[in-house]
Amino acid sequence: MKNTLPKIIALVGPTAIGKTALSLFLAQHLDVEIISMDSMQIFKEMDIGTAKPTEEEQAQIPHHLVDFVAPDCHYDVSDFVADAQRAIIDIRSRHHLPMLVGGTGLYLHGLLYGLFVAPEIPAAIRADIRQQLISKGNAVLHAELAMVDPPSAQRIHKNDSQRLCRALEIFTTTGIPWSDFLAKEQQMQKKPRYLAVKIGLERPREEIYERINRRVDIMIEQGLLAEVEDLLQRYSAEEKAMQSLGYRHMVQFLQGKWDWSETLRLLARDTRHYAKRQLTWFRRDKEILWFHPDDHEAILKAIRQGLAL
Repeated sequence: MKNTLPKIIALVGPTAIGKTALSLFLAQHLDVEIISMDSMQIFKEMDIGTAKPTEEEQAQIPHHLVDFVAPDCHYDVSDFVADAQRAIIDIRSRHHLPMLVGGTGLYLHGLLYGLFVAPEIPAAIRADIRQQLISKGNAVLHAELAMVDPPSAQRIHKNDSQRLCRALEIFTTTGIPWSDFLAKEQQMQKKPRYLAVKIGLERPREEIYERINRRVDIMIEQGLLAEVEDLLQRYSAEEKAMQSLGYRHMVQFLQGKWDWSETLRLLARDTRHYAKRQLTWFRRDKEILWFHPDDHEAILKAIRQGLAL
């Protein structure tokens, strides 16, 4: 039976792997529009630290879900799913293919299979855990999570403040580990909403690390520190967006907690760790077809065959 689901392309991989460059190449050969699948590129005024596509790159092909949320606004996977579904309908109305590009695996999973219904977190509990994060620090809260929800503690890095707090909020509110909710969701075996060809990008580890180091150098040269100083004139350092990779490192430097060389060392190290976690997430998806970013023709062929273009 012919698959009648709407067709999409998903281009995924870790940070600094080369997704943007490849997406622009594919856009020259396929009738696509790009939907950003990056949890940080959504934010306005945060350009350098998110490695957002430049204005010139965005001018080459329509981009959606880039640069449209204020840094002090709450935005989560449910918001992305709703926005991405609207973007897909809009793109298909022009008889173009939606191509999702990014490294936020949870966004892709939510779009394809839906979301589990998260418990409502009382504001008092959310505020209390955020205060504990400030007073106790990530390491202490991560140790507490390991006691009540070992699978989540193993999955969540101690520096991932957002998910660390989320896991503790869910357990504190319900008494049920977040990992139990996720396990039940997987058991539901939901059918996908879209016919997706998933292209994963990989390079040798040394090559990825070299590209990450180079990206950090470029961000510094482009003025990441000045970007963060400017943001702090309008937004609190405690905003979720300001606690993300790169931004929290500049904040720590500005607050005198690290010297400059230590700041750069930790930024590169934490970016490498983040890339490793992204790869671990995507490796679990057996539907992803893996390529080196330079394998242009093979990638084009896989997309055309997968979507019968």
